[in-house]
Amino acid sequence: MMSLKEIKRDIEQLANPKQAILLQRFFKTGKGEYGEGDVFLGIKVPVQRSVAKKYKELSFASIQQLLNSKIHEHRLIALLIMMQEFDRAEEDEKKQIFELYLKNTNNINNWDLIDLSAPNIVGNYLLDKDRNILHKLAKSNSIWEKRISMLATFEFIANKETKDALAIAEILVNDKHDLIQKAVGWMLREVGKRVSQAEEEKFLRKHYKTMPRTMLRYAIERFDNKKKEFYMKKE
Repeated sequence: MMSLKEIKRDIEQLANPKQAILLQRFFKTGKGEYGEGDVFLGIKVPVQRSVAKKYKELSFASIQQLLNSKIHEHRLIALLIMMQEFDRAEEDEKKQIFELYLKNTNNINNWDLIDLSAPNIVGNYLLDKDRNILHKLAKSNSIWEKRISMLATFEFIANKETKDALAIAEILVNDKHDLIQKAVGWMLREVGKRVSQAEEEKFLRKHYKTMPRTMLRYAIERFDNKKKEFYMKKE
């Protein structure tokens, strides 16, 4: 069995201090910013995927230790390993991975971690199950739980289902946080792109006058200029 000590050693050897400085800035890790305290080693995602493949047999206990780490790459690689395992797991183990994920929402605490993993683990697991947990997460005080709830619906949208995506967008439509506004706008855009622009526009006609402009801009990104102008008018 591959050990936690080995994977941490391998990750450490891949560190790039110059890249780390850029990532710390990009992911807003300064005091008072959304990623405050997040520590980067400066390893690019394709390289992290290679590490995850090498350590795909890592135990759940070791994965939990990586998720507990302040180092961003530790947490991302843990999620990549979970995703790999989820893809080939039987139903019982899928449930274990899903539950491990939900237990760690406080550790899945930057937008890239969520966007990478929430559709593939949470959305995928809930495809044929009750989705009340997502509605509960959407009402959380945590921006990360809110974003997880919204991004998980990407998997439903990809399967031509819009009900939960639109219901969660409704819960979050007046959210004040930029990261939530972008997530909602993005999923609304996906509804229009992958399923039905008419469904997306039905939602927009109800909310476009009051929803945050960032959210609206993301939602209408694929519209023609005439439609964009219509929706950007508050009156």
